[in-house]
Amino acid sequence: MHAQIRGFLDQAGEVILGKQPQLRLALSCLLARGHLLIEDLPGVGKTTLSHTLAQLLGLDFQRIQFTSDMLPSDILGASVYERDTGAFRFHPGPVFHQLILADEINRATPKAQSALLEAMEEQQVTLEGETRALPQPFFVIATQNPDNQLGTFPLPESQLDRFLMRISLGYPDRAAERTLLAGAERRGLIRDLPAVLSPRELLAAQHEAGRVHCSEALLDYLQALLEHSRHCGRYRHGLSPRAGLALLRAARAWAWIDGRDAVLPEDVQAVFAPVAEHRLSAGEEHAPGEGARLLDEVAIP
Repeated sequence: MHAQIRGFLDQAGEVILGKQPQLRLALSCLLARGHLLIEDLPGVGKTTLSHTLAQLLGLDFQRIQFTSDMLPSDILGASVYERDTGAFRFHPGPVFHQLILADEINRATPKAQSALLEAMEEQQVTLEGETRALPQPFFVIATQNPDNQLGTFPLPESQLDRFLMRISLGYPDRAAERTLLAGAERRGLIRDLPAVLSPRELLAAQHEAGRVHCSEALLDYLQALLEHSRHCGRYRHGLSPRAGLALLRAARAWAWIDGRDAVLPEDVQAVFAPVAEHRLSAGEEHAPGEGARLLDEVAIP
């Protein structure tokens, strides 16, 4: 299984150039059964990353373009009356796929954004009094443009908290950009990628990652980080218990990718900023760099 994981990172690195740390974080997020938020400027590869993940992992993929006039039924589906049968028939929306790309999620109104809340938390959708299970594995990758761009609606804290990680891709370095300019078109490369894992194997990998051992001392360290975020006085709200569980799952996945059967403090540190920073707000801003600052202030037991 670990050979396949290394093959995934190698193959993905041939499409998403110079972004190995972000690729590994995205894979860790999926192995931790979480959802991923990518915040960055248009045109840096957010959508390409989502297509690459779906292709390499053999997942049923659906892209949803969020717009200001979108309704919840455009995401979840609706019942339509059929004259031939004289009954209503439910037509599933695009959320009923294994990997969903919620493209430019913050261009939709909060009402449309909230349509994903139950799906992301409970892996199900309740419509018209009936609960329908979503396919497994189920993974949401959402992209959002910076809040200072026109036509955006900031994601509320309840929506942000559903994302296990938030990452940014940023501009490529000079060598990667030169290869990008001189090479083949990225979408063509994605179509030729072989699947390195099946959905069944991915579920097995998620199960294995969730069983990585976590010592009492490591839990002490994780708990110290949570408590410091609540009592340092810089944030309106510290990290919640759900954030602590997300951090633990992500650290286990990071350790599992390395082939280890126990979590180290370095694993927690590697995933801490992507897991924690979008959950911390100093005043009105989600300030970058707060993750590193917290890590510097809390000693390893």
